[in-house]
Amino acid sequence: MSATVPRRVSWPTSARAIVGNPIVLWGAFILAHFWLGMLNLYAPGYPLGDVSFVYKFWTDQAIVAHFWVGIDSSWVYPIVALVPMLMARVFGPELYSSTWLSLVMLLDAVALAFLTGWGRGRQNIAVGWWWVGFLVLLGPISLGRIDSITVPIAIVGVLLIASRPRAATVILTVATWIKVWPAAIIVAMVITLRDRGRIILTGLIFSLAIIAVALALGSGLNVFSFVTEQTGRGLQAEAPISNIWLWQAFAKVPNTVVYYDRALLTWQVRGVGVESASNLMTPLMLLVSLAIAVFAVLAMRNGATVANLLPSLSLAFVTAFIAFNKVGSPQYMTWLAVPVILGLVANVAGHGRPFRTPAIIVLVLAGLTQAFYPYLYGYLLGLNVVMLTVLSARNLLLFVLLGWTIFSLWQAGRERAENIPLADESTWLPAAWPFTTATTPDPELDSDLAKN
Repeated sequence: MSATVPRRVSWPTSARAIVGNPIVLWGAFILAHFWLGMLNLYAPGYPLGDVSFVYKFWTDQAIVAHFWVGIDSSWVYPIVALVPMLMARVFGPELYSSTWLSLVMLLDAVALAFLTGWGRGRQNIAVGWWWVGFLVLLGPISLGRIDSITVPIAIVGVLLIASRPRAATVILTVATWIKVWPAAIIVAMVITLRDRGRIILTGLIFSLAIIAVALALGSGLNVFSFVTEQTGRGLQAEAPISNIWLWQAFAKVPNTVVYYDRALLTWQVRGVGVESASNLMTPLMLLVSLAIAVFAVLAMRNGATVANLLPSLSLAFVTAFIAFNKVGSPQYMTWLAVPVILGLVANVAGHGRPFRTPAIIVLVLAGLTQAFYPYLYGYLLGLNVVMLTVLSARNLLLFVLLGWTIFSLWQAGRERAENIPLADESTWLPAAWPFTTATTPDPELDSDLAKN
């Protein structure tokens, strides 16, 4: 009687089965957030400093002194940013930092549930792994700023664009009133979707409702102060344009220094030409964004589909917002995850342009950002040549990413996809709503699991 020989399973097939298991993904998601949470709380460089000190101070002012930023004074953030900052006090001011991290993890979990179909299938598992990898590569800053609140909200919004564009608009509008950057995706929707009139009206109604509440609370023009607060500031040290003066300071060019702005609580550069450059950055950003919009409109006239155009256009706008921004904070890298996830999900569904290249570039950008922030940020401010090189490489790669998005828009105008009729804007992205029963299977993954 011959012995039974166990069936040998190849490692790649076994690996795909393990990685394709939603339970494994959720386990990695939880471990990643605990790891990042520990870094925020205990790693050198005070990665959670803005939350623990600045955000908490603002809420202390509101609760204890009855002085509300954005209402009783001008504020650097839109007024709805106060909501998550106040929510972090739900278990008391002593637990503010840990409650903040828990809140971000909860929002990220909701976004991952939307992304992976609420357990109804295995669609977008690979995209979920990409996002977890992105968070880990970016490091503690991926959880430790107000941007961390807007990213999962925006992910939910973009996943609903095809099936529920007005709901997506509401969600993205709320995110915009926490931190302005999601407005870039709304603009991309207005340009590419046929239902642009309703999108504009929906965004306007909800914005007016938020403004009305702020005015009723006595904000006056302070409700718009987040716009004016940004226009008058200088060049932050990490901004791409600031590389010019960082290297000049390294070369000891007279009157070129890195200094701490106590009013804005940030490090900036000072030198010949800084003020002129600071005044030019916002107009330049708007000009570049207008040029990108023109590219997109031309592509639409040439027959580009929504699936081909919207992810690349959203990424182009968001990248331009970072590349030509005079602030350039490390947490801005979190914004890039949202349009990349949109492009990857559309591609997994069999539509849209390949998004592997920008996905890889954004992962590298995340890793380069953690390479200098927060642990070694002091060396950067001290003009260490290695840290200056890392920052310069990251900032240069931002323009490479921007170049890819513009090339993609140009290509979309030349190659109209045949698998989606131009008039159909609802089939290119799987429904992400939790009460939808339809699923989007992954035939290749199902085949691999069956073989195993």
